[in-house]
Amino acid sequence: MNLGDILSPPQILPDLQAKDRWEAIDELVNNLVTTGRIKPEHRDAIAAVVRKRETSMSTGIGFGIGIPHASTDLIHEVTGALGRSKGGVNFDSLDNQPVTLVMLFLVPQGQFQKHLHTLAEIAKLLHRNEFRKALEEAPDAEAMYKIIKSQSEHKG
Repeated sequence: MNLGDILSPPQILPDLQAKDRWEAIDELVNNLVTTGRIKPEHRDAIAAVVRKRETSMSTGIGFGIGIPHASTDLIHEVTGALGRSKGGVNFDSLDNQPVTLVMLFLVPQGQFQKHLHTLAEIAKLLHRNEFRKALEEAPDAEAMYKIIKSQSEHKG
């Protein structure tokens, strides 16, 4: 499972409005409701679980990347949403830099290995400077998705 499998163009927000990590999480969780990935009645519970995880330790891993994530029994398959912020979001990152790419993902409860594997894949991909740059410069969600698809397919 890779980023190209988790995302679709509607799950990519090329112009995140959020100013901080809490707003970014809400914006991305709302996207998952809008795109039918999570049920509207589960929105608040899922947002709470992601916030709780984020409170224990920021997922701002440096290089302008934030990967808020959580496990929940309210979903049945790995899902996520990607936001791009032109101005940067304050994420309390490890390097104190604003975050420009926020990748929220959710994993079904009890799938710990899949959770770790997905997190590692996303982090590895986003650590590639040329990949981040391409995403930051892409004109829209469709273009961002094509970049993700092409990068997710050839590992290495």
